[in-house]
Amino acid sequence: MNMPHTIWGIDLGGTKAEGIILGPKGVEDVHFRDRVSTGADQGYEHVLSRLEELVNKMESSAGFRAKKVGIGTPGTLDPETLTMHGCNSECLNGQRLKDDLTRRLGMEVVIANDANCFALAETRLGAVKKQFPEAKVVFGVIMGTGVGGGLVVNGEVINGHHGIGGEWGHNFLDESGGPCYCGKSGCVEKIISGPSLESYYYSLTNQRIKLHEVRVRYLKGEAAATQTIERLIHFFGKAISVIINIIDPDVIVIGGGVSRIPEIYTAGLEAIRPYIFNNGHVSTPIVQPLLGDSAGVFGAAYLTATDAF
Repeated sequence: MNMPHTIWGIDLGGTKAEGIILGPKGVEDVHFRDRVSTGADQGYEHVLSRLEELVNKMESSAGFRAKKVGIGTPGTLDPETLTMHGCNSECLNGQRLKDDLTRRLGMEVVIANDANCFALAETRLGAVKKQFPEAKVVFGVIMGTGVGGGLVVNGEVINGHHGIGGEWGHNFLDESGGPCYCGKSGCVEKIISGPSLESYYYSLTNQRIKLHEVRVRYLKGEAAATQTIERLIHFFGKAISVIINIIDPDVIVIGGGVSRIPEIYTAGLEAIRPYIFNNGHVSTPIVQPLLGDSAGVFGAAYLTATDAF
């Protein structure tokens, strides 16, 4: 079946790559969706071959090969060196992924990191479209194993001069976070990511438990759990205030495992007030996503939507 009015996207993760072909109706117009294992432990060339296999499947389903494909990655493409960095699939770091795939696939490749794809998907298809359709500036946050951010303005991703637009997770927040893999210390990610909060609870109790269990204990009034959740609330407010002060987005969408802690949307909102340059007045909507795990691949497809729709 020929489907010329479609957009193609791939969500490239650490262990799998998911491909999708979408029509103009978005989530209700999925023409193809499948995934392959990436086998990143077998090296960079193997990952390229798996992506090529996935695109071949997409072509077989569509009856043609699109001119463009959007690819969301956990790392960032440096626009100066045209190489990848910050990827948890380490075989991608230092590689010219965009150029290599363009040659191999015979199509234009558009790359953005996973947080930007998340923000784009929730803007074009998800929570922002459903609840705040007039929003022009959207900041997307992923708070899970790591902490990332993505910025969308007028429906398009802002990658920035260095390709690090929206990289909220590696701003300095507090020395108590300690050294970060990025080479700095006290990053947002080292304080309010899931593993960092779990490590903080462990430092108080010598018990390793998941964050959702910490919250259960918090509701029961346990002192260490209360201290951990209060740490999350305080530093979430302080870190988000910087985003509001600089960008002043119309909406902030929060995804990832930590976003499921309800206190973020109540006490966390209050925690912004002491740090905002607005006499403590905060009316920025802070909302949960609607697309769940699908946001990455939908956002990747919408990286190419300008010409198609």
